[in-house]
Amino acid sequence: MFAEQLLLTLPPLLPEQEPLQPPVPTVLGPVDYRTWRQRLERIDEILNRSRVEEDFVRLCVHRRLARPEPLCDGDRLVLQRMAATALRASIARTLTSDSYREFSTRLADSPLLQWFCRLSRLGTVRIPGKSHLQRYQEMVDESGLREVVGTLLESAASVDRPLELAEPAELETQFLDSTCVELTIHYPTDWVLLRDGVRTLMKATILIRKHGLKTRMREPKAFLRQMNKLSMEMAKHSRRSSNRKARKKTLRAMKRLTKTAMAHASRHRKLLLNHWAGTSLSEKQAMRIGERMAVMLERLPYALRQAHERIIGSRLVANEEKILSLYEGHAAVYVRGKAGAEVEFGSQLLLAEAESGLIADWELVCGNPEHDTVLLRRSLERPAARSMKTVVGDRNFDSQTSREWLRERGIENAIAPRDASVLRARLRDARFAALQQRRAQTEARIAIFKNGFLGAPLLARGHEAQARQVAWCVLAHNLWLLAGLPRKGQEQVPKAS
Repeated sequence: MFAEQLLLTLPPLLPEQEPLQPPVPTVLGPVDYRTWRQRLERIDEILNRSRVEEDFVRLCVHRRLARPEPLCDGDRLVLQRMAATALRASIARTLTSDSYREFSTRLADSPLLQWFCRLSRLGTVRIPGKSHLQRYQEMVDESGLREVVGTLLESAASVDRPLELAEPAELETQFLDSTCVELTIHYPTDWVLLRDGVRTLMKATILIRKHGLKTRMREPKAFLRQMNKLSMEMAKHSRRSSNRKARKKTLRAMKRLTKTAMAHASRHRKLLLNHWAGTSLSEKQAMRIGERMAVMLERLPYALRQAHERIIGSRLVANEEKILSLYEGHAAVYVRGKAGAEVEFGSQLLLAEAESGLIADWELVCGNPEHDTVLLRRSLERPAARSMKTVVGDRNFDSQTSREWLRERGIENAIAPRDASVLRARLRDARFAALQQRRAQTEARIAIFKNGFLGAPLLARGHEAQARQVAWCVLAHNLWLLAGLPRKGQEQVPKAS
């Protein structure tokens, strides 16, 4: 299996003595607290029995050993303890849906969370701050988290029952569906993109000028005031359909202001990159400011052209060519025609739910939405498909090519056919009808995952960070679900209300 191949390539862990932790106080609280505590205790047991924690720590050590700097045994032990804390803190923060700042405060005030994250001590307790929590979550990339989730799924489906489940988790039947993940972007109004770009460039210019690097220009704040004034005029004109000429006039003024701001920002960026050593900025800080400005300078010309085409030229722009956000350039238009969300803006997400409710596979698409058959093909090529024997999906996954893929791999095809007559014929089969009826529950699973774990909108910035956040949420979701399943010889853990 792929998890066993992973173990062969990762470095072994150094033996270490577990730190002495004080017992968690017994709290006679409400049933919600008792359920929360039981779930955390069960998740702690699952992390140990399934080798999830061990694999995560070994991934972190392997990533650190890839650097040219040597790592002594003492530092390696510190890294192992930090990686274990990083795994547990990231899982707990995902379960609580707290921000980094909020979770750091909760962690400092909760002996239960300190015990779960292996931070409780008999003496002084050191709690990581918000920046440390963010670095913890970035210790392993999305591909590494896929391997960790694979280890968990294999343990849950093992007939040897290392997790002591009453029944092994069923992973052979998987229900596929795609959805749209909302990102933290403005509603994609063309002139708002120009306002955002000028704001970002002028704020970066103000920061550069504060460190003594200046070229001739008006005060940057004057550009911000003028852009705010033009934005208010544009908003006023947009409420009246008869003010088309006024909107065009205002947009032309915004375009001139944007181009002037871009020219000033470009000169300041070159000045920063050439003379940052003479300021109090570090090289990383200077490079970060320069990268932020470079992104705006690269994308603003496309936003200018888009605004001109749509507002002045009154011409349509294809969805594939639209810029929805200057900060999330991969955000796309997602047209589904659903009630209350006919058009969505964000990233496409594929989820594969197993019969047991576990999420067996996922993919966050970067850029424009892709056809479900393309997502199906990539899902079949990933290691999670090795345990798949039946695929169930809606008619969007059906095509002649997808039917051939499933036939070649010996996987039962329970995807709803596009042809209505073929669908009516297949619904006479009791198994196919039962699988299609069960598929309706996948919509609920997607809602639970998006609203209860992922959050709406997704707060991570950049596709790489967003894909990693989705992987963390899949791991936390599967752990939470397994913690609620009945154990061998025991009653089911009560569900939270």
